[in-house]
Amino acid sequence: MLRMVLVILALCAAANGQPSEMVLGPDGRWTTLERPAPTGDAKVMADARALLAEGKFRQARRLLDDWIDKNELEESPYLAEAYLLRADAKTAYGREYRALYDYEKVINEYAATSEYVRAVERELEIGIRYLNGLRRHFLGLRLTNAEDVGEELLVRTAERMPRSRLGERAILELADYYYRARELKMAAMCYEIFVQLYPRSEHAPRARQQRIFARIGTFKGPNYDAAGLADARVLIEEYAKDDPIGARRANLTDALLAKLDESMAQQSLEKARFYLRRDDPVSARLTLWRLIQDHPRSIAKVEAEGLLKEKGWASQPPARTGVAP
Repeated sequence: MLRMVLVILALCAAANGQPSEMVLGPDGRWTTLERPAPTGDAKVMADARALLAEGKFRQARRLLDDWIDKNELEESPYLAEAYLLRADAKTAYGREYRALYDYEKVINEYAATSEYVRAVERELEIGIRYLNGLRRHFLGLRLTNAEDVGEELLVRTAERMPRSRLGERAILELADYYYRARELKMAAMCYEIFVQLYPRSEHAPRARQQRIFARIGTFKGPNYDAAGLADARVLIEEYAKDDPIGARRANLTDALLAKLDESMAQQSLEKARFYLRRDDPVSARLTLWRLIQDHPRSIAKVEAEGLLKEKGWASQPPARTGVAP
């Protein structure tokens, strides 16, 4: 896909470099105005673009290698374009990792040129491909996992192009990658950053929804911390208030809140049982009463009341001060 995009861009560049254009004459007729063909360094760049457009990627790279070797120590205005075109040639024939060195050259040394944004965009595309499973070459085959490189490239894009379309896409793609990889804490954090930086983005509603699902997904069961569920409940209530229609479409409804409430209640019940096994009746009693007060509609509440009655604590609810160990 990226190879096709590069070819199309090269074709457009080649078309823009044709030595003629149409102009409107004083008689109201369009005439062809011949422009002088490029010469010198400009001709080398035009030839390289033409070779890329024709699919002759290695030939284009050799042409640019020779030119860069002769001019890399000079202050030629064509150096940024030469590095970018050479990187495009490498990418087009499957050596995108090597191309990153040239893209980085453009980004680090030619930030004031028009090639800067294009180089950042190329790195973003390569990073997305790596996160979607493309492997790096090793011994002539694509054997090496490159997801760590992909992560780094997307982070760099977000840092280099803040509050831009490229930065927006980088953060969202990174968040989606973490969600697919079940790195849910990282996913939730990236979705949160996205919503903070791009609250008016067309993707902001989905980012808010995915953040909720990621926080829910961090809950591993009643024997584990339920902080993710508590966060998710708050986020659902906020989202339902801001966008009730969107919340219903995403099934972020009272039914889901009830499930979260039940899971949190079960987690509190397991905590109380843990305190009982540890012979800590004070903490167990406090936890059970808090369960009843915080989750009055849960099934776990019935079990908590049974335990309180069994232990003879049913008629003496403790004050809501202090925190159980």
